[in-house]
Amino acid sequence: MMQARPCPNLTGYVLAGGRSRRMGRDKAFLQLGNKPLVQLAAEKLRCVASEVNVLGNRSELASYGALVADLHADSGPLGGIEAAIRHTPTDWILILPVDMPFLPAALLENWVHCVMESATARISFFVVEGKAQPALSMLHRELAPFIADAVEEGRLGLYMALSDAGRMLAERYRLPVEDVLLSFAWGKDVAEMPFAALEASLTAEQRATRHLWFANLNTPEEFVAAEAFADVLDSVR
Repeated sequence: MMQARPCPNLTGYVLAGGRSRRMGRDKAFLQLGNKPLVQLAAEKLRCVASEVNVLGNRSELASYGALVADLHADSGPLGGIEAAIRHTPTDWILILPVDMPFLPAALLENWVHCVMESATARISFFVVEGKAQPALSMLHRELAPFIADAVEEGRLGLYMALSDAGRMLAERYRLPVEDVLLSFAWGKDVAEMPFAALEASLTAEQRATRHLWFANLNTPEEFVAAEAFADVLDSVR
């Protein structure tokens, strides 16, 4: 079971404002392991963050965390990040997509510590089998003006917006981009990661199903397949 070890300088946000077009119904409220996906995400974030909020404007979501609505309509996930980074009372935010239920809290905890130990990091996300996953991200509040500019200019692609922000911050501080934007390449072997304590924190079931950790549930077929692994989900004391 997960035990809460929240970081006092980190606020968590569940990214739940999407329209779920491919799922055909609001995925935030789909039940997996007898809990809606939004509840699973909020509980996971409470293990690492001092406060947890939900990015969205549907009143039904308020049962799982304070709602933080977009500042600009139709701005996609980047609009949610803009709202979060303006809202946060802490230096750091952690964005967790509502449809990524199998990501272990132990991985989040190790990631948070790894990023926050860096004096220069301002952005972090994973690159899974060569594909960047910027919707799952740790971001510093210094990014606020860069994100606001991207939304205002209609540059709504997450990867490009965060990469551009990282490059501009690196230029400002005269640092290599990789010192500001920490991207972690994720392969089949957890040992490839710089998270030494992670393996011992996992259950045998989680280690066996690590191919699910970064999986997004976007379609009814993907959700049905995920139900077979509901017993692998983290549980909270």
